[in-house]
Amino acid sequence: MRSVPRRLALVVALAAIVAFPATAVANHSWNGYHWARQANPFVLKVGDNLSSSWKGYLKTAASDWSKSTVLDMTVVAGGSSNKQCRPTAGRDEVCNGAYGFNGWLGIAQVWVSGKHITQGTTKVNDTYFNTSTYNSSAWRQLVMCQEVGHTIGLDHQDENFSNANLGTCMDYTNDPDGGAGGASSSDPGNLHPNKHDYDELVAIYKHLDSTTTVGSAVASVADARWNAEWGREVARSAGGHVSTYVRDLGGENLVFTFVIWA
Repeated sequence: MRSVPRRLALVVALAAIVAFPATAVANHSWNGYHWARQANPFVLKVGDNLSSSWKGYLKTAASDWSKSTVLDMTVVAGGSSNKQCRPTAGRDEVCNGAYGFNGWLGIAQVWVSGKHITQGTTKVNDTYFNTSTYNSSAWRQLVMCQEVGHTIGLDHQDENFSNANLGTCMDYTNDPDGGAGGASSSDPGNLHPNKHDYDELVAIYKHLDSTTTVGSAVASVADARWNAEWGREVARSAGGHVSTYVRDLGGENLVFTFVIWA
């Protein structure tokens, strides 16, 4: 029997998430994608292309993810000159801007070659964050922490917006700061990673690689800003609040786009 190409198998596997959405998953690696590196902990540079209103949230997210035993995240000067957030090989670029009422609150884009992440970007949409619904420190920290978390190989722990918080930014919620006003009067905030996130990173980065994509000079791929360039939607949460897209660049090169819809 003819084998299924890896890219097609991946799309089928991700599509299954749409058919069988999980409430909370025990393993929230997204298909084992990871930065190639030859030692742990490795240092991942994150480019700060943010306005002053966002810098503190990136600093907190980088500090939180650096509590992992397998990686240290360091914030450096951004390599993108505008809100389009062109990727830089071997690191993440983080940007904000008034991208318009286009539906998305935040997106993370991750370029992979084979099983290895080669570059990533995170964008947060000020058009929505400047509205009364989302203009709060809790919403800003949740989205920043989660989108940066995608760029190191993590998927969501939970995609139900209406249940009690798990206490991790990799959990979707309508009440990011937890407590009174949400599904539970005593649930925690979803503003930072939790132990399960750190345990999952240990599992993802347990084995070492013979090469490295961290800080490497692999040629960047043109930015994929607009919906039409995200490729095929391969996963959508119950209620349609979040989506995952994949764009095939040929060979084993793909771009994943994780979208939080406003």
